[in-house]
Amino acid sequence: RAGSGCAVVGVQCTMAASLLRRDKRATAARLKADLGHTDNSSGVRQLRELLDRVLDPEAPAAEAAEALDWCRCLLAGGDGYEDFCRAVRAYDNATLCGLVWTANFVAYRCRTCGISPCMSLCAECFQHGDHAGHDFNMFRSQAGGACDCGDRNVMRESGFCRRHRLKTGENVPSVPRDLLLMSEMVLPRFIISIIQYLRDGYTEPESASDRDLQKVLQHLEPQISFLEDLTKMGGAMRTVLTKILTNQQTFKELSMGQEENAYAKRNYEKYLSALKNSGLTSAEEKGSVGTGAKTLISQAVSSNTRRLPIVLSPQDDQDGGQGVGQRKRVKLSSTTKDPSIMDSLKHKCFLEELLFWTIKYEFPQKMVTFLLNMLPDQDYKITFTKTFVQHYAFIMKTLMKTRESDTMSNRIVHISVQLFSNEELARHVTEECHLLDIMVTVLLYMMESCLVRSELQDEENSRHVVVNCGEALLKNNTYWPLVSDFINILSHQSVAKRFLEDHALLLLWMNFVSFFQGMNLNKRELNEHVEFESQTYYAAFAAELEACAQPMWGLLTHCKVKETQEYTKTVVRYCLETLQMWFDAIGFVDEPAPNQVTFHLPLHRYYAMFLSKAVKCQALDLDSLLPDQEMLMKIMVHPLQIQACLSEIHSNMWVRNGLQIKGQAMTYVQSHFCNSMIDPDIFLLQVCASRLDPDYFISSVFERFKVVDLLTMASQHQNSVLEAEQERPMLEGALTFLVVLCSLRVHLGMTDDEILRAEMVSQLCMNDRTHSSLLDLIPENPNPKSGIVPGSCSFEEMLSAVADFKAPVFEPGGSMQQGMYTPKAEVWEKEFDPIMVILRTVYRRDVQSAMDRYSAFLKQSGIHAGNPWPPYKERTALHPCYRGLVRLLHCKTLHIVIFTLLYKIWMDHQNMSEHVLCMVLYLVELGLDNHAQDDKDDEVRVLSGLEHCHDSWFPGTSLLSNLHHVINFVRVRVPETAPEVERKRERETPPSTSAAASGPGQLFSLVAERRRKFQEMINRHSGEASRAVRPKPAAAHPQLVTEILEIRESMLSLLVKLHQKLSARHNSLEPGWLDEADPARHAHGDGLAAIERVLAKAAARSRHSKKCLQEVCGRVCPPVPPKKNSVGDKKSLDKEERRQRARERQQKLLAEFASRQKSFMETAMDVESPEVDAAMDVGTAEPLDSEVLYDCVICGQSGPSTEDRPTGLVVLLQASSVLGHRYRSDEAKRLPTSDEERIFPEDTCGAANDVRLALMQRCFRDSSCLQSISIGWDGGVYVQTCGHTLHIDCHKSYMESLRNDQVLQGFSVDKGEFTCPLCRQFANSVLPCKPGGTAQAGTWHAPGTKSTATLVKEVEDLQEQAAIFPVSRTESNLTKEMESVIKDIKNATQKKYMDYGKNPGSPDNDFLFMYSVARTNLELELVHRGGSLCSGGASATAKRSCLNQLFHVLAMHMRLYSIDSAYNPWTRVTQIMQSRDYEDEERPEVPMLFRDVPSLLIIFVLTMPQPLRKEHFTCVVKVLYTLQYTQALAALSLRFSPEERLAWSNTGATKKMSWEALLGHVISELSKAKGIYATSSEEAVLSSSVWSPQSIEFTLQQYCLPFLRLSCLLQHHLYGDDLPGCRLDEEFSLLAGCLGLLPGSSLPAVTASSAACLEWNVNALDLLTQWCAELLDLADTPALQTLLMHDPCWSAPRLLQLPDNYNTIFQHYHRKACSACSKTPKDPALCLVCGAFVCLKGLCCKQQGLCECVLHSQHCGAATGIFLLINASVIIIIRGHRFCLWGSVYLDAHGEEDRDLRRGKPLFLCEERYRVLEQQWVSHTFDHINKRWGPHYNGL
Repeated sequence: RAGSGCAVVGVQCTMAASLLRRDKRATAARLKADLGHTDNSSGVRQLRELLDRVLDPEAPAAEAAEALDWCRCLLAGGDGYEDFCRAVRAYDNATLCGLVWTANFVAYRCRTCGISPCMSLCAECFQHGDHAGHDFNMFRSQAGGACDCGDRNVMRESGFCRRHRLKTGENVPSVPRDLLLMSEMVLPRFIISIIQYLRDGYTEPESASDRDLQKVLQHLEPQISFLEDLTKMGGAMRTVLTKILTNQQTFKELSMGQEENAYAKRNYEKYLSALKNSGLTSAEEKGSVGTGAKTLISQAVSSNTRRLPIVLSPQDDQDGGQGVGQRKRVKLSSTTKDPSIMDSLKHKCFLEELLFWTIKYEFPQKMVTFLLNMLPDQDYKITFTKTFVQHYAFIMKTLMKTRESDTMSNRIVHISVQLFSNEELARHVTEECHLLDIMVTVLLYMMESCLVRSELQDEENSRHVVVNCGEALLKNNTYWPLVSDFINILSHQSVAKRFLEDHALLLLWMNFVSFFQGMNLNKRELNEHVEFESQTYYAAFAAELEACAQPMWGLLTHCKVKETQEYTKTVVRYCLETLQMWFDAIGFVDEPAPNQVTFHLPLHRYYAMFLSKAVKCQALDLDSLLPDQEMLMKIMVHPLQIQACLSEIHSNMWVRNGLQIKGQAMTYVQSHFCNSMIDPDIFLLQVCASRLDPDYFISSVFERFKVVDLLTMASQHQNSVLEAEQERPMLEGALTFLVVLCSLRVHLGMTDDEILRAEMVSQLCMNDRTHSSLLDLIPENPNPKSGIVPGSCSFEEMLSAVADFKAPVFEPGGSMQQGMYTPKAEVWEKEFDPIMVILRTVYRRDVQSAMDRYSAFLKQSGIHAGNPWPPYKERTALHPCYRGLVRLLHCKTLHIVIFTLLYKIWMDHQNMSEHVLCMVLYLVELGLDNHAQDDKDDEVRVLSGLEHCHDSWFPGTSLLSNLHHVINFVRVRVPETAPEVERKRERETPPSTSAAASGPGQLFSLVAERRRKFQEMINRHSGEASRAVRPKPAAAHPQLVTEILEIRESMLSLLVKLHQKLSARHNSLEPGWLDEADPARHAHGDGLAAIERVLAKAAARSRHSKKCLQEVCGRVCPPVPPKKNSVGDKKSLDKEERRQRARERQQKLLAEFASRQKSFMETAMDVESPEVDAAMDVGTAEPLDSEVLYDCVICGQSGPSTEDRPTGLVVLLQASSVLGHRYRSDEAKRLPTSDEERIFPEDTCGAANDVRLALMQRCFRDSSCLQSISIGWDGGVYVQTCGHTLHIDCHKSYMESLRNDQVLQGFSVDKGEFTCPLCRQFANSVLPCKPGGTAQAGTWHAPGTKSTATLVKEVEDLQEQAAIFPVSRTESNLTKEMESVIKDIKNATQKKYMDYGKNPGSPDNDFLFMYSVARTNLELELVHRGGSLCSGGASATAKRSCLNQLFHVLAMHMRLYSIDSAYNPWTRVTQIMQSRDYEDEERPEVPMLFRDVPSLLIIFVLTMPQPLRKEHFTCVVKVLYTLQYTQALAALSLRFSPEERLAWSNTGATKKMSWEALLGHVISELSKAKGIYATSSEEAVLSSSVWSPQSIEFTLQQYCLPFLRLSCLLQHHLYGDDLPGCRLDEEFSLLAGCLGLLPGSSLPAVTASSAACLEWNVNALDLLTQWCAELLDLADTPALQTLLMHDPCWSAPRLLQLPDNYNTIFQHYHRKACSACSKTPKDPALCLVCGAFVCLKGLCCKQQGLCECVLHSQHCGAATGIFLLINASVIIIIRGHRFCLWGSVYLDAHGEEDRDLRRGKPLFLCEERYRVLEQQWVSHTFDHINKRWGPHYNGL
């Protein structure tokens, strides 16, 4: 520009350049001052020039940040930007929250407070509102959303949070003009620069790859973020932005650019071409007058272009027909729609063009968030909504083209749901912008892209088009944003009324619905199986539900009152019109095409549901809404076809169509679909049945179900359409359908409450249900479960009325139960309705399950013991409109069928079943309960005029009179081979007269009858005889002959005979039984009860029936079926009895099996049971003199363990850090739920012992350190067994077989894992049992009388002997095995838990590890016994203990190392040593006072020759007890204050050899050392309490108890001594007694003092002096106090204490950043042992190929980890290389888990479950109790 030579321009440029060079803040301040003047033209000019340079669109991208800085400074006008933001925020006048979030954000929805179902709140507004006791849930946003707090159009004010309820925004002072002055000047330029950038960057997808768009957007990110930050400054700034975005003048000036600006022109042309390429024209170019789209719509509505809808009508046929035939896809004639909706757009302000580019760029997240952040501004909201509607068609076009339809759908709905949930706004745009027209048109437009010709009925000439379910549009649900918006706006009453009033729209909508009518047609495969199973049915069902049914339910909610009658009439009228057009289009006359079915008849369902509403809520007369008979017949055909096909599918007739056809049948009745599919269909059939001729209807049903041929009296027949094995299920299906049809009352008079109750009962009867599954299984639409429908019961009340809650319980197998609801007893008794169950079951097995539960209830309550029949349930009265339905039960056709079937069952014809009889009786009973209208006089007439009966079969239609009508002869057509024909040849033919008397007999064919009726109707209704029915060619087989059967039975007599047959007694009904018969008595029971009930009802309803019955019962004779001799007859009667016996046998077997199983489970599996089982206690309980015998569970042989063929115990070795996680205090640590709380791991047992070892290693000789302390607190190896033994060679071959077995096991055979062959418990090694028996045990036990001194000497000799332990010369199998077990033990834990020495792998290290294994196992057993030995010997752990064998193996191994006698601790404990100088050593030995006494005990026991005499063991314990006691005194003295120390040392001097004396001596000796008693402030704190002799005694006992417990346990395992139980305060003296420390038990137990147990074999004070002296040389080391203060008492291990409400954890952790990568993890998890926060599966925290949870489980739990997954509320367990989902310890109010927080209900800690989890952790039983393990491949 500078080159143009114009001087002025040159000057401007230099000015702008000088401005640019200056300090930004100063410039901004100056400009702001200039602009503030009244004449501000120079300021305006300067600013414009400056912005021309700063926001130069052609500037390189690198300067973008600089430009943003300029903008910030200019807006602030010289102040700091932060101060400016604060200043603007002060004027925030917003009363709405409006916080916008994107997908995966956690938000809340409260149904109690919401007006619109889409209402949602951000977490902050929810926490600050009061929603206690409301029906709310937390959810993860799918598409994003915005907070509605403060918006009273969407939610009730009571639910607003504190901030928005007080409306703080309303009283904010008005904004000073100069504050936002600069913003008003600068921002328009900023926004146009963004728009220009978007115009430049856009390329049509064809010309470039789509990725470029992403790049353009990335460059824009900072600019849009800047705009977003502005919107967050509150109301004042949003008002400015709204003004700019909606100002048409500014847009005009800036959009096209000034004349001289070439760039702007080019840029504007890009925009126009983008418009053109989008298939849009700006409205002006069309030459239309007025403002764009609106007038065009109104013209379109007024002119009648839409009247003839889209179906290719005959007029179009001449030109359109040929094209349609050739192409698969159908294009419709384009006259139908108004073009302006689809393709005109005009932009008049920034907002409109911004939205246009947002659409073009496929809704970038940042742009969407910016546009939504502006919504709290009311003016903006209205303008933006109009703009959105104006672009609506364009949005949907773009959506159809995009590849990322999912993401884009979500973003669109994110916006639209905010706009259309508000009724005011929705009404406004419906009126002003014709939103409804736009939506329906766009929907049509969308679906037109995937139409195909319908193949239903007449494939060649069909003119009907349907959507093709295989197209991406339907398969990927691309239409859902549009449909969900449509449903959303129809939920507003004002909008729905406009829709229902606009007839043109309604007609268009019906056309739209007809596209789905008959889609996804199934054709039955008759020859071979389909090659490819199409899964299009998902798409079809989803489409019908979402695009047709949901809008229908939306409309129906507004047609509830009398005033809305007109709407219903209109809809019904259009439904019928469209249906008529559909019948014409598919060329339907009267018969459906065979072997075809479609489950999609939305037009029928619209019609049905509006009819139902009209009668139920609007008091309309049904007949006024029904078409003529002919149309009803047509309407009935397709829904009936579906019912018949359901039966065919279940009879396996569609099996060649693959599994998907079963899937369709199941989806059709499934809970989310049933009330939009099967319910309306059945209701429609009920309506048809109530208005059509009943004979016609019944015969249609049997014909559809293809069982007409079966309904003959003959014993044989031919069926042209069914195979033999399909006949029975099809007949059952037809009868069941008739029962359902006559007894279902869902739309025929039940109230909403009754419906809810019936649905609930039927679901609960199938199975106990959790609350959530019940909510899910009960159909939603007619009775919404959430919120309370006025005047109706809530879901919860109803549930508590019909069901009992079973709290969640545990099963010993560890499987966790949820809280369940189970039906109350009276529900089983009075309300169980098998018909409703049959209607609602997706799987046939559920019907069986309901019946089994019913019979179990009857047995339990003593009502009926056998196999009951489905009970008959009384029905609600019919609504008067539907009374005609009863005529079905009173028509001759049905009665003939009933008679025929009763006869066939009595005669044992093939293909009859109990179910058939059951349904027949049900129909009879229904008929008896629902009288025909003219019952009484009918009976009289019949009696008087019996002889006038000319009609075939029955005289009248009333069931009551037909029941006792006797039928003498029947004429049947039978094949020549039938038994009837042969019998006839034997006899002479009966006289012809009787044959004539029977009338035409069964030549009355159902089908012929139906044809006649149909013909009559058609002729009556339309004079067109031309449309005659096509006669069907008769499939007559030549060999059929007509025969006459003699019957002489009535229905009643057949029933009585069936009763005899079932009860297998000839006179099962006494003539007098009727007098005391009472139908109510037979409500529950088997077939006999059912027959009795029917007969009793018949007798009660009619005198004549009663008389006939008494006659029949009186002349009871054995039934002589004509076709069988008596032997055969006997067979048939015996059949039932034989069945009964077989059943009983089976029950007995099952019971026996169950009891065996139970006893096996008790012996093999009880993980927790306390009984001591002698058989399992390997080797201790045998008689003393024999060798121990072991049973091998593989080969089954029994024998001793020998050197050559050792036996082993099945064991599981696992590393454990449970001991290391103990704390001093009994209280469990709390899980931190705020940033202030922390958990410090320093005070755990593991940490304390590590510190101790490290301190020792700093000061003392390494080899000595490694014998003065145990390791294995963290990562120690725990050994447990199931108690079963096997030969080690058998085990090897067992492992081989497992290795070859390719079945996927949950364990890894290569790592040596297997399951015990007997009890299937998990294991990974075999521990060899020591050979030899218990023969010499007697001598080892004998109490010795030797003096202590002698024993001490003997022990010393034994240790010397140990040094020269004979290593066996030959390597026997046994020693090999022992070595391999040692290897297994070492492999069980990680290297770092074994190497504590300075030189890893040294013998010292190995030695330490070995004796620590023993220590770990003893300590863990103590923990399992509850931390003390008070409970005595009867403990679960004792029975399965393998410590005896383990010690043997460890001892064998440890005797390879000898302890150098110079350093042998024994001598230092028992002798006064001559002073030795340490000069030659670089570091001293560990002083005795620092040594861990239990470790010494274990070292001594393991290194001395086995088996050890008991007296020697006792001697060792006594000696070590003196050391332990001295350590206790030293530790105690440290806790005294200096004064107390002085006092006690003086007291001690006066007393002889009491604990006071010892204490005094220790104090005076230790005082010689320098740093020991140096008091520091904290010690003074510790000693604030005064010490009394009692408290000192108690403290000393507590200090020594851990050692005593351990010794006692060791003694128990080595010598099998009993552990007596006792009270807690007696434990010390009891243990001391057991160990032989108390001299003679003359003392009463409780009074034993700790000092009384001491026994010194040398002068005590000298020994003390010697031990204390070892410390004197070290006095300067700082660690002295720490090492002396060591306290051996630890509490039981506990998991962290969790908060009661899960939300506390969730809110604190789910947004928390990971410490390693400081991002918020996708799957955060918490370690429940130490509280660490880790990323599950997070790649960010992966180290050495291990993800963080696996890594943490190794550090924290030695490969056992317990993690709570924050986002799923479940706990996973990691054990080594496997993991399992444990379940959840948080349950909702109904005792259910909420995995993945899908339901989002409040969850509360279940203490029992948490205790079980802790118990399994402490007892190491995760592997045994949890069954579903899988490998984690280090990926967790």
